[in-house]
Amino acid sequence: MQPFRFDLCELPGETEGLRQEIRAFLAEELKQVPKVTRAQTWSGSDPEFSRKMGAKGWIGMTWPKEYGGHERSFFDRYVMLEEMLAAGAPVGAHWIGDRQSGPLLLRFGTEEQRQKILPRVAKGECYFCIGMSEPDSGSDLAATRTRAEKVDGGYKVNGTKLWTSGAHHAHYMIALFRTDFSPEAKHSGLTQFLVDLKNTDGITIRPIKDLAGNAHFNEVVFEDAFVPDNMLVGKEGSGWGQVTAELAFERSGPERYLSSFLLMVEMIRELENRGGQEGASEIGRLVAHLVTLRQMSLSVAGMLEKGENPALEASVVKDLGAIFEQDMPVRAHELLGIAPTVGGGSDFEEVLGYLTQTVPSFSLRGGTREILRGIIARGLGLR
Repeated sequence: MQPFRFDLCELPGETEGLRQEIRAFLAEELKQVPKVTRAQTWSGSDPEFSRKMGAKGWIGMTWPKEYGGHERSFFDRYVMLEEMLAAGAPVGAHWIGDRQSGPLLLRFGTEEQRQKILPRVAKGECYFCIGMSEPDSGSDLAATRTRAEKVDGGYKVNGTKLWTSGAHHAHYMIALFRTDFSPEAKHSGLTQFLVDLKNTDGITIRPIKDLAGNAHFNEVVFEDAFVPDNMLVGKEGSGWGQVTAELAFERSGPERYLSSFLLMVEMIRELENRGGQEGASEIGRLVAHLVTLRQMSLSVAGMLEKGENPALEASVVKDLGAIFEQDMPVRAHELLGIAPTVGGGSDFEEVLGYLTQTVPSFSLRGGTREILRGIIARGLGLR
C-alpha cells in the first residue's frame, strides 16, 4: 500500500521576477486576442507564438543546455505554465513536446534522438503528439493492440490510435505499440517508438471535430508503416514502465485545474458589474477549491524537482482537477442565469458557450476517470 503524500510546497521567492517578466510579455502578445480564443489555451496552436516562447527560453526550461534546454528548476517552469494558462496563451503547438515527450527522450531516448530533436523542440519549431489510446482500449493501455512486427531494419506497424491530440500539427508521435503478441505478455509486450509523422508512408491522420467545431483530437491509422530500429525509445518490452512514468508529467500540471480558469475570471467580472454581494459565497468556494488543487499540483512539482515519481499523486490531481474544470460551466450558468452563446454575445457568454461544448472531453486527457480511480485504488491497496 502506498499512502497519499502531498507535502506543503511553496514557490521560491526568486520565481517572482520570472512571473512579472512573463506577465509583461503576455500583456503585449495577447492584447488583441478575443477572450473566447484565449479560452482554448493549451488546445490552441500558434507556431509563431511557440517560436517566440522558445526565443525567450521558456520551452525545455528544465532540460540540460547541451540539448537546447536552460537547466532551470521545475518551479520556474511551473510559474511559466501558470501564467500562460491563466492568460489563455496559445501554447498547444509545443505543449506535449515540452511537457512529456522531451523528458521521456531525455530519460529513455538515444543520444542520436536527443541531439536531433530536443534543440528543435526547445526553439518552438518541433511538435509532438502521444499515441496511446486505441478504439478498443481507450485509457486501458495494457490492452494496446496496434502491432509492431520486427522486419529487416525496423518494424512494420499496423493498427489505429484514437483521441490523439494535435497529431495533425505534430512532426513526431511517441507511440505505444505491441511487440510481443503472446497472451502472457500483456504488459511486457509493449514498446515505445518515435514515429516521424511527416516522412513515414502508411500513416493516415483524420481530425475529429468536437461540439465546438474544432479538431484537437485525431484518429491515426497505421497500414504497414515502417519504423526503423533507431526510432525505438528505450528497450523493446519496456514500454509499460516508461509510459506510466511519462503520465506523471501529463497528469499533474496546472493545466489540470486551469483549463476553465478564464470562465471563472469572466464570471467574477460579470458579478462585479451587477454590484452587491451576489454570488460571493459560491465564488469563495470555487477559489478555495482552486487553491487546494494548486497546492496539490505544486506538491507534485516539488516531488519531480527531487527526482521522485509521484504517479499516484498525479492521478489524484488529474481526477479532482477534471471534476473541477468540468463543473465550472454548470456553476457559472446556475449562478448567473445566463445561457451560453456561440458566435456572439458578451465575453462571458462566449467563453461559457465554448467551454460548455468542450469540457466533456477534459476527462479523456491523461486517462479517463475510471482508469485513474483504478490506479488510485491499487496504490492504496484496495484492489
